[in-house]
Amino acid sequence: MDRKQGLQRRSRHGIAGFLLRVLLFALIWLVLTEGAVGAWGVGLPVVVLAGCASLALPGARPWRWQLPGLLVFIPFFLWHSLRGGVDVARRAYLRELPLDPALVEHPLRLPEGPSRIFLVNTVNLLPGTLSAELLGDLVVVHMLDASLPAIRELQQLEAKVAQLFGETLEGTGPS
Repeated sequence: MDRKQGLQRRSRHGIAGFLLRVLLFALIWLVLTEGAVGAWGVGLPVVVLAGCASLALPGARPWRWQLPGLLVFIPFFLWHSLRGGVDVARRAYLRELPLDPALVEHPLRLPEGPSRIFLVNTVNLLPGTLSAELLGDLVVVHMLDASLPAIRELQQLEAKVAQLFGETLEGTGPS
């Protein structure tokens, strides 16, 4: 493929990516405004500007998930979400279960970029944990109970995310 064909191909992918983002933002606007037609006077320019801004932001490159990693990640995530949700519900309804909140520092082994951001956001979706702060190569996680095996589970989650993105964890062999 010559240089001109390569530029045309990247341009088509850029336009398709932009249109996909605008469509996604339009759907979000539609949901937020509950389909109000009058809201599009403000919404249309906002949606187009959001699409442009999303392309200019760092990390706007597409996430590339690996199918084998996805097939491993989904059951892992669903199991931990279910287990964590049951634990949080028990703590809410049964007063004798202990709460021992703590902030746990976890050194990140994922390279900077989409996989690291995905990990930090995924921690927020697991009940009983919340990513409180991201400090370079360290994430601070708030936990409901410090006695739980949090560090081991964070390491497992990080390994699954590395598999999902087809990446190698720093300081280890291939994931």
